Formats: sequence, structure tokens, C-alpha cells
Amino acid sequence: QVQLVESGGGLVQAGGSLRLSCAANGNIFRINVMGWYRQAPGMQRELVASVMTNGGRTNYADSVKGRFTISKDNAKNTVYLQMNSLKAEDTAVYYCNADILTTTLSRLTYWGRGTQVTVSS
Repeated sequence: QVQLVESGGGLVQAGGSLRLSCAANGNIFRINVMGWYRQAPGMQRELVASVMTNGGRTNYADSVKGRFTISKDNAKNTVYLQMNSLKAEDTAVYYCNADILTTTLSRLTYWGRGTQVTVSS
């Protein structure tokens, strides 16, 4: 059993900043990739950013490049998303995602419950 626990969402004015955190816990043998997706009302879920735990290679959606930074703490099985210069169009539910090899050697994708980010213009 693996859980992803998110925190850090909220309401912020345009131009402001928020930091999201996601901690993975449970029967984890190795985490391959952790990332953040978001889903706005009436829209499909989209990738915001991801990071490979081995090597640290990152990937960002074009819409957030230069404004958002993803980072990780492997010792804590935690990923962070620092969001700066927030815009109204960043308003969405943000979901943590992880590609995990469990202690039973099953490779599975896990999702957090989501955290609401609302940017007021």
C-alpha cells in the first residue's frame, strides 16, 4: 500500500507564489518518477512538471516554464512544486503522481487526492 499526501494549495492573488508538497509513504522499494498534474474545470488533466528521482531530470509544460520549479528530496520521498508569478489560468486542482516500484516488485502509478490552487485576478 502506497499513499501520496499533498499539501500547500490555497488562494493567492495573481503574481503571487505557492509551494506544493507531496510525500510518498508505504511499501516503497524505489520511486522512479514523481510529478504534478493539474485539472481545471471542464478540462483534461495535464502534466505540469515531473522529475526523475535518479539523476534529477525534469520536464515542464510550456505554460509553466520559467515560473514553476519542481524539486525532490529523495531521503523523504517528497516532491515539491514552487509556483511563482501565478496567473488566473493556473487555477486548477493539482494532483501529485508517482511511478513506484513497491516492495513486492510491482511497478505502479499512484495519484494523490488533489489540492486546490486558486489564483484571483
